[in-house]
Amino acid sequence: QVQLVESGGGLVQPGGSLRLSCAVSGSIFSINSMGWYRQAPGKQREFVATITITSFTTYAESVKGRFIISRDNAKNTVYLQMNTLKPEDTAVYYCNAVGRGVSWGRGTQVTVSS
Repeated sequence: QVQLVESGGGLVQPGGSLRLSCAVSGSIFSINSMGWYRQAPGKQREFVATITITSFTTYAESVKGRFIISRDNAKNTVYLQMNTLKPEDTAVYYCNAVGRGVSWGRGTQVTVSS
């Protein structure tokens, strides 16, 4: 099994930046890719970004050019650098890991508001 713990969320003004972290533990060797998803109030969870074990990245069109997903294998951590944040980026952000199964963290709240 894989355990994921997100951190780094908070309140930020429009145009600001935040960096989310996802600490990974457990059966790390089984992971093929990791990603970030988000869920805004009253909406379905949506894809944000993903990174594979070879560091190939993909992004949702809504965040392309503003968000960067990266990984630090030595720290067993995946990051989501979020720049030029907009009010519509407000959501709970979840980390996931895909391998033998799919694991999810509990999420971290990001609120973009003036």
